[in-house]
Amino acid sequence: MSPQPLPRSSASAVSRAFYLDASALVKRYVAEIGSAWVTVLCADANALGIANIGIVEVAAAFAAKRRGGFITTEEYDGLLTDLLRDARERYRLVPVGPALISSAIRPTRQHRLRGYDAIHLARALSLNATLIAGNAAELIFVAADANLLAAAQAEGLATENPNERA
Repeated sequence: MSPQPLPRSSASAVSRAFYLDASALVKRYVAEIGSAWVTVLCADANALGIANIGIVEVAAAFAAKRRGGFITTEEYDGLLTDLLRDARERYRLVPVGPALISSAIRPTRQHRLRGYDAIHLARALSLNATLIAGNAAELIFVAADANLLAAAQAEGLATENPNERA
């Protein structure tokens, strides 16, 4: 089955900015439901925002798969090498600082979020506000976590769930 097309609206997918949390980004490297769609997105989109902490989360997911016997040590090493190369060359890594940490607290009061998910949401909201202020198309928030997607939608973000793009 070929991957479904990328999301379209008034602007083409390649002119849109996407923010991927770790649950979506890991699909680029490990075959899971939605991996083909994420792979196409990562190849076609010109702006992929990822919080720098997301790289650690994805590396931890690889390590868990290695410990669980789902991948070998050699596969883990290759995945980590690919992730770190892409982080340097392909992704727009966005920092997480004290101001963002403070702004990430608010959504935890209103939505069912884990700590890093709240940080991803706050970072995406901040990036989206910057894009809109610059008259760019709104950000599309990509995650494979139902609670996080529900919170993002409630906060006004456009969302995509790669698990629904299998």
